[in-house]
Amino acid sequence: MGDVRGFLKHERELPTRRPVELRLLDWKEVYEEFQDDRLRTQASRCMDCGIPFCHNGCPLGNLIPDWNDLIYKDEWSEANVRLHATNNFPEFTGRLCPAPCEAACVLGINDDPVTIKQVEVEIIDRAFDEGWVKPIRPTKLTAKSVAVVGSGPAGLAAAQQLTRAGHTVTVFERADRIGGLLRYGIPEFKMEKRHIDRRLEQMTAEGTQFRTSVNVGVDITVEQLREDFDAVVLAGGATQWRDLPIPGRELEGIYQAMEYLPPANRVQQGDLEVSPVSAWKKKVVVIGGGDTGADCLGTALRQGAETVHQFEIMAKPSAQRDVSTPWPTYPLIFRTSSAHEEGGERVYAVNTEEFIGQDGKLTGLRAHEVVMVDGRFTKVENSDFTLDCDMVLLAMGFTGPEKTPLIEDLGVELTERGNVARSTQWASTVDGVFVAGDMGRGQSLIVWAIAEGRACAAAVDTFLEGETALPSPVTPTTQPQR
Repeated sequence: MGDVRGFLKHERELPTRRPVELRLLDWKEVYEEFQDDRLRTQASRCMDCGIPFCHNGCPLGNLIPDWNDLIYKDEWSEANVRLHATNNFPEFTGRLCPAPCEAACVLGINDDPVTIKQVEVEIIDRAFDEGWVKPIRPTKLTAKSVAVVGSGPAGLAAAQQLTRAGHTVTVFERADRIGGLLRYGIPEFKMEKRHIDRRLEQMTAEGTQFRTSVNVGVDITVEQLREDFDAVVLAGGATQWRDLPIPGRELEGIYQAMEYLPPANRVQQGDLEVSPVSAWKKKVVVIGGGDTGADCLGTALRQGAETVHQFEIMAKPSAQRDVSTPWPTYPLIFRTSSAHEEGGERVYAVNTEEFIGQDGKLTGLRAHEVVMVDGRFTKVENSDFTLDCDMVLLAMGFTGPEKTPLIEDLGVELTERGNVARSTQWASTVDGVFVAGDMGRGQSLIVWAIAEGRACAAAVDTFLEGETALPSPVTPTTQPQR
């Protein structure tokens, strides 16, 4: 490493978030610029540890110490080469990944870990600005064709790898734009959609074909798909949302997160002037304490909600790493996202038992506190309370892939959890049909989706050509389920 004592001389530092009162007036990303000299200082904290556990913490196996050393030496172009050696879309992971690599950083045993994510995103942003991200076209074509169904990070990663291997790849997306949940589920303030668009320009120049507004299994039959393509990659995600079937669920004013976030994003895309599902002057309750709940919180605040409460059924985590998640695992700790910093109130250890309404419209909810007893949530006696609200957003996660005509007509087998079953070679139970991302894994992280897309591409290439030179960072049997 360039400065083997850097971690002794410098503390962890992140870019400053724009003032709350300013960023609530727009939908731009929340961070201010991070100067090059400060980034080099942060890269110098990488401590030349004997075994870089960050490699294992990252599903992609990113060459993290390599980038840090190169940035410290001001060799940005070479750092970009190392970054892309393992990750197709560092501009996505650098903004959206919760950084299991930082949780596994050796420095994190007794100090704040290296700011790996920030180094990553600064490298790729500079690479685009400098014109270093260019199309990588295949040296020869194989005359084989592959259909990728779904254009989220898993599908895009698989498509790019297979295109570069020389196959003719078509990505099908049922929405009107490419990107999946990256496009319509992630708010603009977390990732501006220009980052997706400029990557799609590269992929199009490489030869990947995109077809939007196509619901495979409906607009194109399974028979057509199998006839037109030599292999199929299912990468449709785990989009079946978890519901809350309690009394009053039918009342007007209760929405799933994915009924609420997409139109808000469409306003930013210029498709709509005003979202038809807006929190303007409403008393909002978000049920679900995860990232999607935080996305709903930040969106509601920007839309002008009167109040926002975010409910979480789990107890409030400690500010320190819990003993149940020791280093180098991803720690259970209390986290404050940019959205939480902007307003609203987080309420922990509560369970909603009934929605209240009048004339068919939501006016409030009844809830109570809970405590974990023998692995089950148990009601705390005399803890009942009522909260006025006229909008509830359900952000409780996803249960698996939707049971669409595509799944049914292909005849692929499902696991007990409802995901598409697959072998150690990413193959479904139907010959020539492969599975990558949340559709086979279940709801997970963007970094896992990209890693699975890359690995699945290698398996498809082997299926078509008998061998492959594509990297395969993970296998289904070695993935720890989250």
